[in-house]
Amino acid sequence: MTRTTAALILAGGRGTRMEVLCQSRPKPILPYAGVYRVIDFTLSNCVHSGIRSVAALVDHQRADMTRYFRRWFSANRSLGSLTVLHPRNASYQGTADAVYRNLDYLSRQDSDTVVVLAGDHVYNMDYRGMLDFHRAAEADATVGVVRVPITEAHRFGTVVTEPDGRIAEFVEKSSRPKSDIASMGIYIFNKSLLEAYVTEDAADPSSRHDFGYAILPRILRKGELFAYEFKGYWQDIGTVEAYYEAHMDLLGEKPRVRLESTPPLLSDRKVSIGRSGGERGYVVNSLVGPGCVIEGYVENSILSPGVRVAKFAEVRDSILMAHSRVGYHSVIDRCILDERVDVGELCYIGFGNTTSQAERDITLLGKGVTVPGHTVVGRSCVVSPKAGLGSFPGRSVPSGSVIPLPVP
Repeated sequence: MTRTTAALILAGGRGTRMEVLCQSRPKPILPYAGVYRVIDFTLSNCVHSGIRSVAALVDHQRADMTRYFRRWFSANRSLGSLTVLHPRNASYQGTADAVYRNLDYLSRQDSDTVVVLAGDHVYNMDYRGMLDFHRAAEADATVGVVRVPITEAHRFGTVVTEPDGRIAEFVEKSSRPKSDIASMGIYIFNKSLLEAYVTEDAADPSSRHDFGYAILPRILRKGELFAYEFKGYWQDIGTVEAYYEAHMDLLGEKPRVRLESTPPLLSDRKVSIGRSGGERGYVVNSLVGPGCVIEGYVENSILSPGVRVAKFAEVRDSILMAHSRVGYHSVIDRCILDERVDVGELCYIGFGNTTSQAERDITLLGKGVTVPGHTVVGRSCVVSPKAGLGSFPGRSVPSGSVIPLPVP
């Protein structure tokens, strides 16, 4: 009998920890590397793993997500089918609830296994290796895992494993994790067991209806739960810092993330971004999208299409999204500028080059913000298009604020 696999992509999160970056867009379609979206990784992995049937479970800003999925599928028909599913009433109450409320779709799929995926991770993975492991272990469910710094392990579900990969203990986001082996939010289930477990969970009024908090501990008590360790690069875009680091990992002589990989990263259009090592004199170790005009200096940065950097302006260690502009003699240092940010002349944005760790925060400027000339913005400051200019005492500046100070 031919074994087939269906994929469910959980793409409904609000991105509440992403500050103004997700104020006007859902997290899975955050721009990445100038010309891609974060969700492109998961979708491309499905194509390159031979998974033909994919459903995206969306909730927050459903119309935006649906439009992107339609464009992406139109550009990548080799996927087979891409179905967008959203709640018929109210919102999903958790990841397990999202799957439970779409069991009618799942029951129609001619598959014996189901891969449940997150829509906000940066990684290249062929799921067939994990599927082979799952079947060979005769597991009820298999969790994709990766080793992380122990100082970061509290952000994830962590597992303790036996030598054969069997999970002996699973704890979701423990304040004191016992292990540095973190769940990637990638799960493989035997289809009938997945249906049974989410149905049982739905009937439990005390449940959080979440895979990490409810489903995996339930399987651990009653069935066979295994871990499959992934050795490649993986980043969960759960925080602004993680989003920033996933971009910085694109740079250097040996970048940890390679956009020129084979098989390729697929998007909703044919895209290209140039890698520059300084041969143009003004751009050093950076990625530059098409249509950029650079008259100043750019170093260790990622520029989306249509960015303009004026004469004597400097951009360092930063991410500039589409059609942002940096004015004459201004400095952008360790920042993320969202789309169509307009920075006037003689501004200093960010304090990333200081030796004090307290002053190495990432400075965010929200979509469409205009920064007047002769303005300093930095440290813990976030600028939002919904907030005007305002002065706040102290170093900790509320989100959606600007510090207007004269440049010496």
